[in-house]
Amino acid sequence: MSTIEQLAQDLLAGRLSVDEFVRRISQAHTADVGQAKVDLDRAGRCGFPEVVFAEGKSVEALEKIFRALVDHGADVLATRMSSEQAEALGRRFPSGQYNPIGRTFRIPREPSADEPPATAGRVAVVTAGTSDLPVAEEARQTALWTGAAVDFVEDVGVAGPHRLTSVLPMLRQADAVVVVAGMEGALPSVVGGHVAVPVIGVPTSVGYGASFGGIASLLGMLNSCAANVTVVNIDAGFKGGYLAGLIARNAVSRGP
Repeated sequence: MSTIEQLAQDLLAGRLSVDEFVRRISQAHTADVGQAKVDLDRAGRCGFPEVVFAEGKSVEALEKIFRALVDHGADVLATRMSSEQAEALGRRFPSGQYNPIGRTFRIPREPSADEPPATAGRVAVVTAGTSDLPVAEEARQTALWTGAAVDFVEDVGVAGPHRLTSVLPMLRQADAVVVVAGMEGALPSVVGGHVAVPVIGVPTSVGYGASFGGIASLLGMLNSCAANVTVVNIDAGFKGGYLAGLIARNAVSRGP
């Protein structure tokens, strides 16, 4: 019996007051690990478990957060993790998987034997250039964590637009497309003009001085003439991958 079911029975039996029931329900949804209060109800409210931003956190704090999530049956994903953090945490979580390019760390949840395979749609991640790979890889790893199948296309920027033509049939099969680009940020507009699905532009800080650390790319994407293009923050591969995964899952679960 789950904690919430037990609390509900205690309430119905008169062993708990309404105020105490509300207080303890709130506590049941949060794990206080000292340095953080882990949201255990995130998947129920928002579709996916809480994701951990590793940058600036100690290995000890990350371990406590991970253990709370693992004990709750969550599929753990951490972003912006250094190789030093990953090396230490890999020894404590042997099933952990570190991606050094995207700087993500994942502890996959073990599905139960009778659990049906999840169908979570398809996402395509496209990069304008190879310098955009770290952000694109963060988006790819995040989309995979959501359960989506992911197609990955590298180096099809607008300086060589003919390179995009051959992959358009694949992009048109996706439920959402993440386009990662720096410099002037033109690629999401080009892709958006070819597909009938949401296109999520991820501007990167790649570029020369006048790109202003990604602001030029951000503004270019925000001003896209393609109506199906939306934009996340500079270098926010995680946000792009998360939104694409959510769109893909909802597209499959709700059907035509």
